Amino acid sequence: MKANSRIEPIERATQQTWHEWLQFMESIDAHNLNHHQIASKVLEVLMDKIDNPGWWAQSVTVAYEQYIGRRIPGQRPDGTFQTSVSKATQLSMPVLMDHWTAFAAKDTTVQALIGAEPRVSGTQKRITWRAKAKDGSALVVISEPKAKGTASLVVQHMGLQSLELNEAAKAQWVEILGRFLKQL
Repeated sequence: MKANSRIEPIERATQQTWHEWLQFMESIDAHNLNHHQIASKVLEVLMDKIDNPGWWAQSVTVAYEQYIGRRIPGQRPDGTFQTSVSKATQLSMPVLMDHWTAFAAKDTTVQALIGAEPRVSGTQKRITWRAKAKDGSALVVISEPKAKGTASLVVQHMGLQSLELNEAAKAQWVEILGRFLKQL
């Protein structure tokens, strides 16, 4: 198996080596469990031991599923794919989302992708722009805070039906975000 970039951060965050995680997976017969069942058991181990135990339980589970060949990078438990692209900016979170919303409403490439009117919602922790794509996949663009009042824009394209579509979507979103940032 190709080296998994998730393993080193998992070892650091969980204070367990990958070998220890593999022994744990063997002890719970993880090969015969579904994603949710594995993640629940990993969460039991991590609960009250580290920050963000749910997130790390998912990370450990996905890395294990990739390790045993159940899924490939970018693939979700349901077999579809998800890609993500992010860019840091000097703008504040609300200003960044205002600019994104205006850009997306006029950009012909973004407009060609979406199949329903986007919805924007938010909290103090993040502002989210969501739209259903014409192909049935989901588009989520998140403005999330960074240091010193700045924010990043994170695009997630979920529910893609193949690795090839996933790779094409990633390339397309890199290009779209590049144009978006250039016009700021």
